[in-house]
Amino acid sequence: MPAYKYEALDAAGRSQSGLLEADTPRAARAQLRDRGLAPLSVAPVATPSAKAGFSLQPRAFDSASLAVWTRQLAGLVGSGLPLERALTALTDEAETPRQRDLLASLRAEVNAGASFARAMATAPREFDEVYRGVVAAGEASGALGLVLERLADDLEERQALRNKVMGAMAYPAFICIVAVLIVGFLVTYVVPQVAQAFTSTRQQLPALTVAIVGLSGFVRQWGWLMALGLVAAGGGLALALREPGFRLRFDAGWLRLPLIGRLARGYNAARFAATLGMLAAAGVPILKALQAAAETLSNHAMRADALDALVQVREGAPLGAALAAKKRFPGLLAMFARLGEQTGQLPAMLERAGKQLSSEVQRRAMAAATILEPLLIVAMGLVVLAIVMAVLQPIIQLQNFAR
Repeated sequence: MPAYKYEALDAAGRSQSGLLEADTPRAARAQLRDRGLAPLSVAPVATPSAKAGFSLQPRAFDSASLAVWTRQLAGLVGSGLPLERALTALTDEAETPRQRDLLASLRAEVNAGASFARAMATAPREFDEVYRGVVAAGEASGALGLVLERLADDLEERQALRNKVMGAMAYPAFICIVAVLIVGFLVTYVVPQVAQAFTSTRQQLPALTVAIVGLSGFVRQWGWLMALGLVAAGGGLALALREPGFRLRFDAGWLRLPLIGRLARGYNAARFAATLGMLAAAGVPILKALQAAAETLSNHAMRADALDALVQVREGAPLGAALAAKKRFPGLLAMFARLGEQTGQLPAMLERAGKQLSSEVQRRAMAAATILEPLLIVAMGLVVLAIVMAVLQPIIQLQNFAR
């Protein structure tokens, strides 16, 4: 049954708005009149696009709010509340109009007889394939509340890992930005002022000063062209990354970088293992779980390896052996998969592998940040020292000449 947004006036002339379900707009207006309301406008709730492509409209749920909402829904369903009533309660408590409209649309689809996973398929930007696959498995097994709890745990752990990695890299990035701004100010404003003062003395300037003054002149004259070139290069790279072959080679090269590559490999492997373990624990067939887990990999080279492993598993190879043949995945993941297959506890072993890989990524990120911070500070200090020396040397030379 479709959902409609309405605006109406009560007997006292006060404006009211909300959501209701009806077969047609005429039936919705009839419901409002039965409540003693005079309908002003009745409009169907916009059904989310069936395509998950780029859209300028903001998402109803970000990663953090989706985890919170999933936890709330799991609690309501797990306590025995029917899904329709749980969705009604969450719709009434929605924080934004977009969330309220989305939940009203989901509730209407469920009331019309669609499964919860199929209702979510109408909003692929909000609920990805992994999310819908877990929900479908929970509905099929009759343990939707428990499965939603596991899904909420996975979303929270994924968000925590992302926040810790980004937090560890935030301070070095801040130092780099500050260093560029300071050096840019010194080179484009301070150095030219000093150079103009000493040029009138017609004294030969020190080599360091001449070099800094030349760099300053180059930046002031051609800096805009350099900035334009960087923007053009960034735009060209973004366009090139849309081509699958180039993106595959780029991501493969990214993994070979000394520090960033290891972090990227560990982060993607942790996410892959956790997702695969969660799907397997929810009862999703291993081939379908592998397909969905591979789609969560942001690195296309590792995604290609995961899909190759899927082909080998489909042909009868053990999961551990298929993953061990792909050197881009850490050996720890293949080892835990092999142990899980041998002991019959594959989901638990995959989840354990995901947690260990996540802890390793966090440890490496913190270690990298600990090393980068003093190195960046020292580098910025050396650059500033060179500029200061370039300014002071002519002053000292002038004082010696005056004596």
